Amino acid sequence: MDKMPKWADVILTPLISLVLAMAISALVILAIGESPTEALKTMVDGALGSSYGWGFTLYYTTNFIFTGLAVAVAYHASLFNIGGEGQAMLGGLGVALVALALPWPHWGIALPAAMIGAALFGALWALIPAWLQAKRGSHIVITTIMFNFIAAALLNYVLVNILRPVGSMDPASARFPEGAHLPSLADMAAGLGIEWGKNTPVNITFFIAMLACVLVWLLIWRTRLGYEIRAFGRSEPAARYAGINPVRIIVITMLISGALAGLMAINNVMGEAERLVLNAVEGAGFIGIAVALMGRNHPFGVFLAALLFGFLYQGGGELALWTSIPRELIVVIQALVILFTGALDNMVRMPLERIFLSMRKRGNG
Repeated sequence: MDKMPKWADVILTPLISLVLAMAISALVILAIGESPTEALKTMVDGALGSSYGWGFTLYYTTNFIFTGLAVAVAYHASLFNIGGEGQAMLGGLGVALVALALPWPHWGIALPAAMIGAALFGALWALIPAWLQAKRGSHIVITTIMFNFIAAALLNYVLVNILRPVGSMDPASARFPEGAHLPSLADMAAGLGIEWGKNTPVNITFFIAMLACVLVWLLIWRTRLGYEIRAFGRSEPAARYAGINPVRIIVITMLISGALAGLMAINNVMGEAERLVLNAVEGAGFIGIAVALMGRNHPFGVFLAALLFGFLYQGGGELALWTSIPRELIVVIQALVILFTGALDNMVRMPLERIFLSMRKRGNG
């Protein structure tokens, strides 16, 4: 019997952890001589108070959904994929190679091809760590961390020596052809006669990210493969006894995880920059770890957690712009959220479990 209801585990525990993180953050803001109330108001107004703020918040959210889903899928097989950063970098390379390969006549044709390129490159970058884990016992955490650094070095070499246009000093690819430019949500709204999110980078990839949440849910809880992934994650000996091949599950799970991380590049490379640049991922691969932890590795939870971190990113930028509070403080707030929802999870969970057990005993009595 569960010690507390599922809704309490999925919603109440993270919510209390978030409140505690925000309370500590408020004390930090007070300690530097600023007003927590004004700081919160600035963040809310900057991130959610206008269509401009929402545009940037949803743009960051889109990135974090993909990397959060990548971590979540691997987690269900008891694999801790910390390589989302590198996989997203290589996904960007896949997007750039596809986008620059042809004079695309329309984004509707270029988008599916770029998605295949992004997913393929991200999956291939996860394949070697997966194979090393499955065949050689090399820990997935160590290999995926190493591959983040290798991906950064590889991308730097490719941009400087291969994809950089002749005469350009900027380590970046050429701009993608007009037919490979994705419509922004502002463009889509304007087509309906609505002015929304003007000059913001959020684009059609946001809807692809939401679709990815649904597809991951179907995969994990409504398919035979998903059952095998969860069974392997719960107990490898039991999975072996049931005839589940561990090598197959590890490799397939990591390929799916890497593909999801690679798909993030559709948003930031094809949808926003419209070319491949250095540091395009901007740490989203690591934020995905926190998003998955806070979202309890459930696609719906990942969506909500990604929205929260999108709010923190955009709100933090506004905080640094309009107040004397340093931008680094947002990193502190993010770290506190990660601390309470991850490392200190049991600090909230165990008292809640005792409360619900006590209530159940009273009800039975």
